[in-house]
Amino acid sequence: MSQIDEFLDHFPQDVQDTIRMVWNALGSDEQNHFLSLISAFPTDASLIKGLIKLSTSQVRQTFGRKHDVAILGPANVGKSTLYNQLVHSKQDAAAIGPLPGTTRETHQADAGLFMVVDTPGTDAVGTLGEHEHALALKAAEEADFLVLVYDAIQGVKRTEQELFHELSALKKPFIVLLNKIDLVNRKEVNGVISQAAANLGLKPEQVIPVVAKDGKNLAQVLLAIAATEPEMVAALGQALPEYRWQLAWRSIVRAASISAAIALAPLPVIDFIPLVITQSIMVLGIARIYNYRITPQRATELVTTFGLGFLARTIFQELAKLEGIPGWLLAAAIASSTTVVMGYAAIQWFEKGQKLSSESLRRLTRALTTSMLDTLKSLGKRKPSRQTLEARIAEALQESPLAESPKSLDDQSG
Repeated sequence: MSQIDEFLDHFPQDVQDTIRMVWNALGSDEQNHFLSLISAFPTDASLIKGLIKLSTSQVRQTFGRKHDVAILGPANVGKSTLYNQLVHSKQDAAAIGPLPGTTRETHQADAGLFMVVDTPGTDAVGTLGEHEHALALKAAEEADFLVLVYDAIQGVKRTEQELFHELSALKKPFIVLLNKIDLVNRKEVNGVISQAAANLGLKPEQVIPVVAKDGKNLAQVLLAIAATEPEMVAALGQALPEYRWQLAWRSIVRAASISAAIALAPLPVIDFIPLVITQSIMVLGIARIYNYRITPQRATELVTTFGLGFLARTIFQELAKLEGIPGWLLAAAIASSTTVVMGYAAIQWFEKGQKLSSESLRRLTRALTTSMLDTLKSLGKRKPSRQTLEARIAEALQESPLAESPKSLDDQSG
């Protein structure tokens, strides 16, 4: 079974058919973007939102309006909570509460790559219930994609089955979510999912268990929505490299700060074993971000292969001849700079299979060291505490243009 077939197997047949049509219409480059997206899509809700934010700028407005995604289901199943996870602005958040019927009207807001619509519960009775049901159905008819939400505790009852069939008849691409799965006993989760799927005539893997309040499995929801529209697939694929860099940059900043603090010890840089350990841990983390399989031992080998420890000692000896630069300051600047360069070199290796030349490594390290020296001079000549130094390094790197993009390093590496 191909990777795309394995991905499609998780969604209802209507969604599979839609995605397959989209897939067949894409060029090979766009298909590769999509496959890389499947394997590298983040699972943490905050990271997902970061990727969506980056992707939004990639959406080409010339293709018309954003698609509408309607969230539907019985009252009090967590539709508004899911809606609040997706909306871009807190000002657009819907009111939520423990009592059924909190949402009486439809609400629409921007979710970045698409517009999301929150709807009233579809199971209320009486005149008001009929009105709310009509509003929800109208939203479903006007939407491009449907997200059907059910309650893991309540299960899928007969009225929920009727709603499923009513919405399925619209022939819109959709996914089915079973919310509040965290409230189900762990031993009973598979059984609850299987029963809900059976009641809807679906396979268990076609029902996505979620926890709307904390965004658990939100990635699958967004992938299913994006996969039905080439524009969204392209936008996410184009944003993925930038997202990966920004996520890797967090690891680089953390490791560079620690490296600078290590360099405060006597005989800095010359005794660089602690730096190798710190950089190896960083490289291991970056490998995971870039979906590159590597062992801790291989990460250490990669760090030593690039020879940045020897380069650091060489640059330290060269710059130590300059007057007015305290040894601790120079050591900290070089240690943090070589760590940043090591992180960048690892990314080039994982992403492109390229090893930077010795000259490129030297040029990058010298340039970053000079910049870092200017930054650290604000601390004065007296050696600061480890905590103060780490905080200053982290602040400087987070404010650097590199936090957004590695472009300046790409230009300098040649």
